[in-house]
This record gives sequence, structure tokens and C-alpha cells, in this order.
Amino acid sequence: MLELEQAHLMPMPVLFDGYVEKPARVSSACLVSVASNRYSVPCEWVGQMVSTRLYPNRVAVVAEHAVVASHERLSERGQDCYDWQHYVPLLERKPGAPRNGAPFADLPEPLQRLRRALLREHGGDRFMAQVLAIVPSAGLDAVLVAVALAVESSSLSGRVSVEHVNNVLGRLNAPPVPEKVETPLKATTPPLADTARYDSLRVQDSPLELDHA
Repeated sequence: MLELEQAHLMPMPVLFDGYVEKPARVSSACLVSVASNRYSVPCEWVGQMVSTRLYPNRVAVVAEHAVVASHERLSERGQDCYDWQHYVPLLERKPGAPRNGAPFADLPEPLQRLRRALLREHGGDRFMAQVLAIVPSAGLDAVLVAVALAVESSSLSGRVSVEHVNNVLGRLNAPPVPEKVETPLKATTPPLADTARYDSLRVQDSPLELDHA
């Protein structure tokens, strides 16, 4: 019966996108106020007007006809909701922010381990800021894998560095090694580790070269 009736059924309508929209200005702390709570916005929108959309279970921030931030809606009042990636561009000017900054309290566990390892060293704030600055270009998933591998290997060397993380990222993003191609062709002159062959070639090309040497 379903097969017979399917051709006469009405298409499923699109879900109603219901929300309450209000304008808001982004504060100097990269936050907008929505329903007695504050939500973070990418730092490049500081001081500008954006549009906030309040859904039953989430909050979206729209600027220039695009969603620039999205958060789960907070159930209590007077709370702040951060996305630490919104603050990454600020680390160039404030590399010490990941140490005690509220937006960086909820870093993923691999980055938390890296922060604990780096901040024990001189210049650790700057190193941590450099690692976080890689995220926008390399992607969060790739950086988390690279950081986890770098921290694991540092347990043997005793130190982890930004260069180590970049090296791991380079290996992860390296193109695959081409497969070995089988061929019936064979070299007529087998390769031999004979440095004297070089001198014989020089004599053939220029007899005076060997005398000069």
C-alpha cells in the first residue's frame, strides 16, 4: 500500500526556522548579550553591530549575512559562554592569555596537557600562543593529533616545542608515498659503491683535470 500511495503523498515541509532576532554590539571582551547571558564572538567583530538569533536550544550570531558564532543556549542567567577559537588572533598581542584567561579554561585535553608542559618552561606562554595560532590554518583536528603525538614523544626527550608540533603536522599532511611499480626493465650497469669510477670519468673528459688536482 505504501508503494501505491507514495506517488500521491505530499512532500515533507521544511522545518520552521523560529528564533527571536535582536541587534547587539560586540563588547571589548568579544561578547554579546542575549537573554541575560553573554556569548563570545570572533574578535574581529569587536565594537561592531551584529544580529543575535535566540533559538530554544542555541544562540547564533549573524554578521554580513553569515553566521559567525553559534553556541548552546545557557539555561541560567548571568553566565558567560566562550569559544576559545574566537580569541586566537588576540594571542599575538597577549600571549599570556591562555594561562589564566577564562576563554581558554575549556581547551581540549591534548592542548591542556601541552599547556601544562609548556608553562613550566621559560617563554612557555609565547610557545603556547604559537601552537594555538596554528589552529585556524591547519584545522583543530589535525592540531590535536599533532599535539597529542608531540606530548607523548616529549616524555622521552623531556621537552616539547612548537617546532616539534609543526614537524608532526608536516608528516601528517605529507602526500602519500607512491607505490612501487614493478617493471621488467633492468639496468645494464648495476649501481656499485665505487668512488674510483668518478676519477676515471674525469680522466675521460679532461686528462689535464686529474693532473691539476
